[in-house]
Amino acid sequence: MSAPGSPPGWDALLEPAGRALLADVEAELGAGASSAQAGARLRRADVAPDVVSALLTQAGLRAKARAKFGEAAGRMLFTQAGLEQATRAPVAALHARRFAEAGCRAVADLGCGLGAESLALAAAGVEPRPVEIDRFTARLAEHNLGIAVTVADAETVPLEELGRIDGVFLDPARRTRGHSDTRRLASPDDYSPSLGFAFGLAERLPTGVKLGPGFERALIPERVEAQWVSVDGDLVETGLWFGAVARPGVARAALLLRSGEACELVAEADSPDPEPRELGRYLYEPDPAVIRARLIGMLAERIGAGLVSDGIAYLTGDEDPSTPFAQAFRIVEELPAREKELRRALATRGIGALEIKKRGADVDPAALRTRLRLKGPESATLFLTRVAGRHVALLAERCAPAAAR
Repeated sequence: MSAPGSPPGWDALLEPAGRALLADVEAELGAGASSAQAGARLRRADVAPDVVSALLTQAGLRAKARAKFGEAAGRMLFTQAGLEQATRAPVAALHARRFAEAGCRAVADLGCGLGAESLALAAAGVEPRPVEIDRFTARLAEHNLGIAVTVADAETVPLEELGRIDGVFLDPARRTRGHSDTRRLASPDDYSPSLGFAFGLAERLPTGVKLGPGFERALIPERVEAQWVSVDGDLVETGLWFGAVARPGVARAALLLRSGEACELVAEADSPDPEPRELGRYLYEPDPAVIRARLIGMLAERIGAGLVSDGIAYLTGDEDPSTPFAQAFRIVEELPAREKELRRALATRGIGALEIKKRGADVDPAALRTRLRLKGPESATLFLTRVAGRHVALLAERCAPAAAR
C-alpha cells in the first residue's frame, strides 16, 4: 500500500528492489527498446501495473533531467512538476557560492522541492537545512540528498528548530501544488511561500529568492540585487539577493551561461535606453537576460550601437562587436514587407530554410513560413520589425557567436 501522498506505484522507487528494476529499464531503453517493449517485459515478470507505469515515467524523467543535472540525474528521483521547478545544477552552484563567499555555514532551503539547491549548498561546503511542505516530494528529496528533510510549511516552521542557520534560500512555488499539474499561477499573491514572507526574512538574514524569468519588475523591493540568468540563450530565472549575499553597488545584473562559461553585465540601476539610429550594417539581438535587466543601454554603449526604433529591443551598428551579450546578424538587404512581394523575393533568391524573428510586427512566424511556400537550397534569417517607426523585412545572415568573456 502506498504511503499518504504517494502516486500509485511510486513507493517502489524508494526501495532497493525498485531502483534495481529502474536501472534495468534505463539500460533497456538505452539499448534501443521502446517504452512499450520495456513495459511488456516488466508485465511478463509479474511487476504490478502501477509500478510499471512508475518505472517508465521515472526513466523518462531521468532522461529529461540530464539537461539540468548531467550524470547526477541517474542517481536522483524526480516528479514532473519538481523537475520543471528545479534549478539547473550550474545555476544552483552559483547560488551556493554566494552563500559560501558570504561566510554562511548553514542555510535554510525553504521549499526545497527535489533538493537541487541543497545539493549545491552541500557541494559548496555549506550545510543545507531543507524544508518541504509536500510529504512525497520530501521523501524524494531525502533520497536525492541523503539527509533528512523537514516536512513543514516554510512560513510556519520555527527556524530555530532547524538548528543553527545564517542564511535562507527560497524558491517560491509558481505552480499549482501537485506532482504533475504544472499550470502557471495567475497572481504573485499565490506564491508559496508568499513574497511578503520571503522579503520579511530578508530583513534579518542573508537571503536569496529564486523567481520566474517573467517576474513583475514592479514587485522588486528597493535595496536588492536583481539578477536575470540565461542558459544557452534561454532566460531561466530572476534571482533576488539580500544582505550579505548581494554584491555592493549592484542592483541590476544579466548573467549569461553558455557552454559552461559565464559572462555578466552589472549596474547600479536600470540603464537608459539608447537613442535610435539609422540602420547600420549589422543588427544585434540582445540576450534576453540583458533585455529583462534593462541593460540594453549599457550594451549599446559598449558596442557602439543604437536602437533600430523606439521601443524595439534590437540594436544596429556598423561593426561586428563580437560580444557574448548579443547575437550579431549581418544585414544582407531589405526586402518588401508585403507578403506577396516578400514571397516572390525569397523565391527569387532560392531560400528554402528561413528563420523568422519579429519585434514590433503583428505576425505569426510559423503561419507566415507556411504561407511563404519556401523552396530552394539557401537559408537565411528574416527580421520583421520597425526601423525609424516603419515596418521592414530585413534579410540577414547569422554571425559566428562570440565566446563568453
